Amino acid sequence: MRVVVNLTRCQSYAQCAFLAPDVFRMRGTDSLMYDPAPDDAQRERVLRAAAACPVQAILVDRVDDPEAAVESAMTVAGMPERPHTPPSHDGHDAATESLRRAGRIVVVGASLAGAVAAATLRREGFKGSLTLIGDEPYRPYDRPPLSKQVLGGWVPPDHTAFPRVDELDVRWMLGVPAIWLDQQARQVRLADGGAVGYDKLLIATGTRARPWFDPDEAALDGVFVLRTRDDATGLRERLAQRPGRVLVIGGGFTGSEVASACRDQDLPVTLVERGSAPLVGALGGVIGAVAADLQREHGVDLRCGATVTRLEGDTEGRLRRAHLSDGTTVDAEVAVVALGAVRNTEWLRDSGLAVGDWGVGCDAGCRVFDSAGVVTDDVFVAGDVARFPHPLYDFQFLALEHWGNAVAQAQIAAHNMVSPATQRWPHLAVPVFWSAQFDTNIKSVGVPTLADEVVIAQGSVAQRRFVAAYGYRGRLTAAVGFNQTRWLEAYQALIEAGAPFPPQLHGVDEPADGRPEPAQIPDHTTRGRHATVAVTGHDPSERRAALIHSS
Repeated sequence: MRVVVNLTRCQSYAQCAFLAPDVFRMRGTDSLMYDPAPDDAQRERVLRAAAACPVQAILVDRVDDPEAAVESAMTVAGMPERPHTPPSHDGHDAATESLRRAGRIVVVGASLAGAVAAATLRREGFKGSLTLIGDEPYRPYDRPPLSKQVLGGWVPPDHTAFPRVDELDVRWMLGVPAIWLDQQARQVRLADGGAVGYDKLLIATGTRARPWFDPDEAALDGVFVLRTRDDATGLRERLAQRPGRVLVIGGGFTGSEVASACRDQDLPVTLVERGSAPLVGALGGVIGAVAADLQREHGVDLRCGATVTRLEGDTEGRLRRAHLSDGTTVDAEVAVVALGAVRNTEWLRDSGLAVGDWGVGCDAGCRVFDSAGVVTDDVFVAGDVARFPHPLYDFQFLALEHWGNAVAQAQIAAHNMVSPATQRWPHLAVPVFWSAQFDTNIKSVGVPTLADEVVIAQGSVAQRRFVAAYGYRGRLTAAVGFNQTRWLEAYQALIEAGAPFPPQLHGVDEPADGRPEPAQIPDHTTRGRHATVAVTGHDPSERRAALIHSS
């Protein structure tokens, strides 16, 4: 069996850990870990746990359809199964119906977004040819467990495969990268010399780990990145050999999670971050300082305000030490380069589309812009590689490397690919992100970097249980919880409603001295705002955005 927990929805009630303790585990008070591929002997326990989950975050043998997972769990629990209503195709024009019956859809990127889009297309009634192209040899798998359960030694790398991807009724073309898009011929050119024709195309090529800048140093034995299943396999094997010290280069979420996994195994770790604190680029200096204290409390040798300038190897080509910009050195046998991601857009150069290092530009319906800024009707994009305007954030173009965004955007893109213009949906989901590190569950709603102030709105920083609310010019833009996931759904609703900042919570666990202070967001650019947007509706078909003009 296969299990996926939608951790963007999970609120850490821990019912699953009581009902199926061999599959679900709590780290600290709020951080959930799970085995994505438990033995079939655990099926009844897992299904009961799924039925008992208050927020229905556990998907059994599904990744994109919570309703199906809930229904199977309800059946085991003895509850009546809810009736299934097939999607309505009323109002589809002749061209749309022809595409649905016999069209050719190609998805480039055998990723989370690609898998969800393929499943959604079939559920939406698409019966034509569906091809998934991927540069890795594996069918789609879940990446977040790689830096958590896999590095920790609990879950084997091959347990991260998504449920039922072999039942998608698609043509798989794996291990063969796409190298060019010929829009005029409507073909995707492949590295093996082949080409695949399409009527509609979805770009879901995601990102790859940014490599170390010096190729010779990057080739040293002991230097790793962490993005793919093979990356995790190699790093896990090396950590099992008990290196004398692990160097982590970069203090973002991936680097911090790697450091946490190493400390869980009692391995000495040095983390080097060029900013003032880990996570500063995502959460700002105020909350980054809390993350720094958390790392030091767990034994990480944290070096902030410095960079690694050179990696040094021995005569056998094995990593031995790193040289830092402050003149110090760090002796290490393993180095993990965690310097962010590179969007996979090179294959789209000279394709006539709006692409660059920032991603693939598209509208809120996931239709890709051409190089003149005009939307196309046959090329769509979803996931980490997409850059789209978000009405809640002054229509700024966002590129979000979030699990939840990949799922939501893929569903929107797939629906719009096989729907007439009058039935298309906008992608208006509020970004949600989570990270498990040092027995702490860090969860974010909104976009913290689009803020000028932050306030501890609930809880206690000293106890490492709090919610930090972010605002920009009097408007709530984001909230980040440390071991306080249950509150964030309420903050999400406030963000969608264009609520004022600081939020008015009427005394719910508010600190006595909670006062806003500068958020210390690096490279923050001041923006003028002329209107606020409120988002309403829950189901994608009901989501709407309305302008609220300032007086």
